[in-house]
Amino acid sequence: MKFLYLFPILLLIYITGCREAAEPVSLIKEIEKEISSGNLTLAMHDADSLKSSSGNDRKIFLKADSLYEIARRIKIDFSLTPEEALASIGENPGEIKNDQIEKWEQKGWLESRIIDGQKMYFNRAVSNLFLLRDFYEKSASESIEDEEAFSRKTHTAEVIKASSHSGKIVEPKKIGIIYTITVEKDAVPENEIIRCWLPWPKSTHSRQGNIRLLKISQPEYSISPDTSIHSTLFMQKKSEKGIPTVFSIEFEYETSAQWFEPDSILYIPYNKESDLYKKYTSEQLPHINFSSDVRMLADSICGNEMNPVECAFRIWRWFKKNIPWTGAIEYSVLPDITSYCISHMRGDCGIQTMTFMSMLRYKGIPVRWQSGWKIPPYGKNLHDWCEVYFEGTGWVPVDVSYDLQNTEDAKLRDFFMSGIDSYRLIINDGIAGTLWPIKEYLRSEPYDFQRGEVEWKNGNIYFDKWDYEMKIVYK
Repeated sequence: MKFLYLFPILLLIYITGCREAAEPVSLIKEIEKEISSGNLTLAMHDADSLKSSSGNDRKIFLKADSLYEIARRIKIDFSLTPEEALASIGENPGEIKNDQIEKWEQKGWLESRIIDGQKMYFNRAVSNLFLLRDFYEKSASESIEDEEAFSRKTHTAEVIKASSHSGKIVEPKKIGIIYTITVEKDAVPENEIIRCWLPWPKSTHSRQGNIRLLKISQPEYSISPDTSIHSTLFMQKKSEKGIPTVFSIEFEYETSAQWFEPDSILYIPYNKESDLYKKYTSEQLPHINFSSDVRMLADSICGNEMNPVECAFRIWRWFKKNIPWTGAIEYSVLPDITSYCISHMRGDCGIQTMTFMSMLRYKGIPVRWQSGWKIPPYGKNLHDWCEVYFEGTGWVPVDVSYDLQNTEDAKLRDFFMSGIDSYRLIINDGIAGTLWPIKEYLRSEPYDFQRGEVEWKNGNIYFDKWDYEMKIVYK
């Protein structure tokens, strides 16, 4: 009898508990829907409310915080009004007719979204427009070889000459790096500890070694274990009122080139039961995936070709003809990078590399991510590339986003199909790894790690609140 008396109360408690558990989940789905619909101010408001009401549920709090951040980051990326976009095209705005704008937009050359009911352009839409016009409308004879491209061609010719046998590591360069992250003054309240992860050279790769730390801004620091996907140097510092917070390191290391003669790359059947094969032919959702578009495109490019070397090279050549380099939306706000690349037919080095990897892995060809910086005498920048595994040869470096080199020499023209130059800093050998020590909030870049990461006890500190500086010293 006592149980029957208590049953309605217990049932009410159970139903109330289920509803309380379900409400945050349904609200999260609603916020995600608001973000995909472009209602970003509303999404940020609802995410903020969910954070406030999450109580002791840290998982819900962090999810709400991430959604708030994603909505805010999209607003930062799409911050150009139509008037500003038109003015920054550089031509006489009065001479640009509406049908020309419509033509560019129909082609996808001027990227925009509806944000809070207003059409807003991607903040790199105009510079991307110029790149796309050059790619599709300029003839090869009009292309100008800039200083960086000329220097790269000269260097890679030396690499080929020095490679007495295929795959030999050659042309070592001793490089000094001074890297600084500066967090804006008052980005966080006074006397709060700011945690910072800076990029650090991988010590486990044959093309890179003799790493030596020369100077550091904080006496206490820690370097991630060799097993970490992302190589980091961690330090922390208290904020001061009205003063930027600076983290700085200086180090030197040795970096080398490697080139494989395409015709000499051996191929024997893969051991499909090996851990290596299973790991590097698997999807890594959401971005490295075997969507219907990936499968259809890879199959159409490779046809009936069963040789993995030829299949990989066919896909690489397809990228040269069809996917121009353009400035990218921040990866943290792209739900599927590979889908974006295929639907927009363009992308930066990381977007191209993830799409290339998706195609190869789908075709049963092992491939792994590699990234960090490119540091040639001209054109230093963040950069992504990969390595393809051929049984019988080993790992072959491939850069899918570098252009074909301007020469009649086929080996030199296609150098980056099976080679890498000396001017690299390898920081990552995979994507979406865990930082060391563990970072609590959504990273500014959740998949790659090149610029660094910064946070404090109440949240991530995004790129709009800090800047970085790379100084390269050639020794």
